[in-house]
Amino acid sequence: MRRSFVRGFVPALAVLLVAVLGTGGARAAADAIDAPLDGLRGDAVRGRAIVADRSLGLCLLCHTGPFPEVRFQGDLAPDLAGAGSRLTEGRLRLRIVDGRRLDPGSIMPAYHRTDGLERVAPSLRGRPILDAQQVEDVVAFLVTLREDAPAHGAARDGSR
Repeated sequence: MRRSFVRGFVPALAVLLVAVLGTGGARAAADAIDAPLDGLRGDAVRGRAIVADRSLGLCLLCHTGPFPEVRFQGDLAPDLAGAGSRLTEGRLRLRIVDGRRLDPGSIMPAYHRTDGLERVAPSLRGRPILDAQQVEDVVAFLVTLREDAPAHGAARDGSR
């Protein structure tokens, strides 16, 4: 009896530890990471810069959004305009940390996961694309993208 308990408990504990440690200490519900990573507070201005940066976030490679200064934007993924109206802060966070937990077929990379990845560039092996602070900055920005209000620096008419 005790052996069967240990056999079931140890793997379950290992899975739990990987899930918690793999998200910067934040617990993921079925479809969200409600707590900020490492207890950090995000900055929307820095987050906007990360999203628009073609060498860091690369978000606009696939997404489009209220970024009039960015000439070419993607059309492979949902428009970021209104993201803060469509998704909660926790849901946005999970999609950035590891969106494949929700959609295993997604082409969006796991921005804050390092385990179980394939074909990782040598410069990124063992480290996330975005650190915990950068993830929180992006989340802080995306929650400002409400359908009822223009985003930081966005044109009121929605032009790009």
